[in-house]
Amino acid sequence: MRFAPLDAAALEACVSAAVAAPSFFNTQPWRYRLNPDTVDLEVRAAPERSLPHADPVGRALHVSVGASVFNLRVTVAHFGWSPLVRLLPRPEEPGLLATVRPTGFLNRQTTGHRADLYPAIWRRHSSRFPFSDRPLPQQVRAELAEAAHSEGASLAFPTAAETARLLGVTAEAEHRNRADADRGAESRRWLHRSPSDPTDAGLPQTALGPQDARENLPMRDFTAQRHPERLMAQDFEAVPAIALLTTVHDRRTDWLRAGQALEHVLLVATVHGLRASLLHQPMEWSDLRRDLSPVPDHSGHAQMLIRLGYGPEGPATPRRTPRAVVDEELPS
Repeated sequence: MRFAPLDAAALEACVSAAVAAPSFFNTQPWRYRLNPDTVDLEVRAAPERSLPHADPVGRALHVSVGASVFNLRVTVAHFGWSPLVRLLPRPEEPGLLATVRPTGFLNRQTTGHRADLYPAIWRRHSSRFPFSDRPLPQQVRAELAEAAHSEGASLAFPTAAETARLLGVTAEAEHRNRADADRGAESRRWLHRSPSDPTDAGLPQTALGPQDARENLPMRDFTAQRHPERLMAQDFEAVPAIALLTTVHDRRTDWLRAGQALEHVLLVATVHGLRASLLHQPMEWSDLRRDLSPVPDHSGHAQMLIRLGYGPEGPATPRRTPRAVVDEELPS
């Protein structure tokens, strides 16, 4: 049996990095297989870990898998090989979302990303805690926008007025989510009840951030049980730094590219000492997602709203082991 030109330890590192990617509700909706004939690492959807109420068409699942693919790319490059990526490579297998093949020796000029992103994979955590009011340097904003552009997406930093509008759309989505019993039950399914919960996916209570939030910063209520009148205008930054990730088209390949762009942005942000959390609520309502598109022409398709800033790192959320997500044994 022929394997990729990576030894067992490197292959396990590749899968560990892949599952370290962010995913909606930390569902980790992916599986991997090493194809012995093509030496591809195949990345497949895990439909049993989908969210039919919040993500009925699977867009968020594809974005999550795309982020995982980017981590695979970074890790293959870290071990000295050039990653060749194909998205939706076999139409007759819709569950096969991507393949990553280590090919040739690495050419640093063609990887499309910084050489120091691999360590950032392990340091990147979503942080739902308050950030400081320290502004993001313009040079960092430009580098984050370039990271998204290199993946076929766009990242814009809205004006203060547009930020307020986007946060208003997010607040409306959060209000709808709290009022939807099915979505509330779905989110609670992925919420850990105690730090000793053995579940290897989902979100522990410690990762949810403070129970009180600014009125103008609608953080997700994973329990769907908070009461708006209890939210207090304290702690969170006065003017959040928000970035909107968009794509020109809205096909499955665009969702996968958006996921790669998202993770590229998050890892570059991590290198610069920035924290991030994702305001995904309006993506879950088709009309509100359209409202996120930049005004006045509403061009492009919103894929993610990202809050960035300087503050606490946020706790690491649990990840499944490589053995739990690989369909066949890794070579020894």
